[in-house]
Formats: sequence, C-alpha cells, structure tokens
Amino acid sequence: MQVQALGIVKRFASGGPAALAGVDLDVRSGELMALLGPSGSGKTTLLRVVAGLEAADEGRILFGDEDATTIPVRRRGVGFVFQHYALFRHMSVADNVAFGLTVRRDRPSRAAIDARVAELLRLVQLQDFAGRRPGQLSGGQRQRVALARALAVDPRVLLLDEPFGALDARVRRDLRRSLREIHDATGQTTIFVTHDQDEALELADRVCILRDGRIEQVGTPDHVHDDPASAFVMAFVGESSSLPVIVSGGTVRFRDAPLPVPAPAWPDGPAALHMRPWDIAFAEEGGLTGTVAMLRRSAGGRRAEVRLDGEGGHLVEVGIPVGAGVARGEAVRLAIRGGRLFPAG
Repeated sequence: MQVQALGIVKRFASGGPAALAGVDLDVRSGELMALLGPSGSGKTTLLRVVAGLEAADEGRILFGDEDATTIPVRRRGVGFVFQHYALFRHMSVADNVAFGLTVRRDRPSRAAIDARVAELLRLVQLQDFAGRRPGQLSGGQRQRVALARALAVDPRVLLLDEPFGALDARVRRDLRRSLREIHDATGQTTIFVTHDQDEALELADRVCILRDGRIEQVGTPDHVHDDPASAFVMAFVGESSSLPVIVSGGTVRFRDAPLPVPAPAWPDGPAALHMRPWDIAFAEEGGLTGTVAMLRRSAGGRRAEVRLDGEGGHLVEVGIPVGAGVARGEAVRLAIRGGRLFPAG
C-alpha cells in the first residue's frame, strides 16, 4: 500500500509555528520508511496525521488511490506499535495478539483466530509463550507481542512510534534485526519514527529526515549519509565536525592555509567545511596544530576530539588508526584530506 502525504500543515496553537509546514512524502508500497529527526522536528506528528490520530490543518493523506484524509482512525486499516507496549496485563500473550480480531464486526471463526495467532507468534519467535501474561515477559518480548498484535488484523499500513525507545541497547539491536526480518517476510508497508540514526540507517529502505516541521532530505541510508543535502543532515547523520573557511578562486582556505578540497564552482566568500572523522588524519609535520581534548569509542572505532590552536578554539573529530597511541592533552598535527562545503552559518 502506497502512502502519500501531500502538503501537510499542522499547527497546535493558533498563530504559532507549524509543527508540520507543508510536508510532501511518498512512501512506496512494501517500503520500510524511517522518519528521523531531533525532538520537535515533526516526525511523530506526521506519523499521527498518517494514522488519523491528528487532523491536518491543510493537505491530504492518500492510501493508494484512496483519499484517507477524513477517514476516521478506526477505518483507516493501520496497525500501531508504540514505545510503551499498551498490552492488556490481565490477558495472555495469545489473547493480546488475538484482541483486534475478536472485536471486529466481521469476526473470524475461533479456529481462524487461533491459526492466525499461532502464525504470528511463530513469526515473532514467541510460540512457546502463548499462555504467559505480559508481566512474565521481558521488555523485548513484550514489544514482540505488540508487533504481533498490530499485524494480526492485517493492516494496510504498519506505524511504529519509537518502538524500541524504552529498551536497553542490546535488546534494541536484536529487535531491529527481528523487525527487518519480519518486514521482509510480510512485505508490509511500514513507517517508523526514531531519533536514533543508527536505528534508521540499519533498518530502513529509505530515510526521511525532518527539521522544524520540514523535510530536509529523503533517500536511502547510503545516500543521506554519503551525500547529505544540507549541513544539518551532514551533522545529524553520522559523525562530523566543521570549520569556517574562505573560498577564493576555487581554493578553500582555513586561516590562509589552502586545503585539498576542490571547489571549482563554489562562489568566493565564507563557507563551512564539514568533515567526517576519516577526512582528517594525524600528521608528522605541517598541517594544523592542536591538543587532544577527549578520547572516545564510536561504532567499534576510536575517536579523538582535537581542539585546534589559535583563534576560535575549533574542535574536530579525528579517527584514530588501529594500534596508534594518542593521549588526552597531547599536542598533535592534523592534515585535512577532504570534506564537503556548505553555506556559512
């Protein structure tokens, strides 16, 4: 089921800023789309408008060729999974999964319900827990039950709002893998909200990055990470640092020193050079000088945060090569090897 948001505007206070300011988004049938952004960016509001839990002030929501804008939530055919599982504590796992089927007007037979529940519990690998109550399960297991319950009614669209936010890091990783496997098995059109870039980049077919109620970029995980459309996307997705530079005649300069960053079509004047940690390397001689302010681990690697000498005290993130010894407080030299230019400010 294709889902389209067309010109969606949503305000929560008259005359106040828009939570969504003219959002256009096309979610392809069978796609797993992540809505990624900082708090207040509009991602949960957009999900709730798609669900029918919030009414847009302007714009339309289409499910396939059907205009779903005014269809009430109970008739939209959406499945929900929230951060807090909202399971019925007095019911067994099997009864929780079956609940949406048992309250339908066109209620299936008991045998059909039991077969559907058994199928879904196998899918979420909880077939041995059917008789337990939610209080007897771990957080990750309860979230699997919530996912099975959402899938039980065969929704047209599956919506997940920070589904792993209340879980610890190890369980989150395991559930991310499970969700991707379940999505591939069902082919369900899925939209999920997260503020965790690793979660979005690992799970999604495409990522929609929002900021202040507007879409900054939509693309595959590789596209938004490797070819960011703005300085915001560059800074928000993946590790990066920036330096104020001057472009003159296609040459990029920092404090009058030329940098090996080609800018043949960039207009002369101030700009911002954004760099990934691998765009900067430790050097034996020449380059920029600074002091290691902090050391940390990130994604299995080691990073040094270096404060550059001179005016501004700029901080840059540098990848530490395997086997290299770098100490906090150590004076170092850095060579800029690349980066991307964006408008200053």
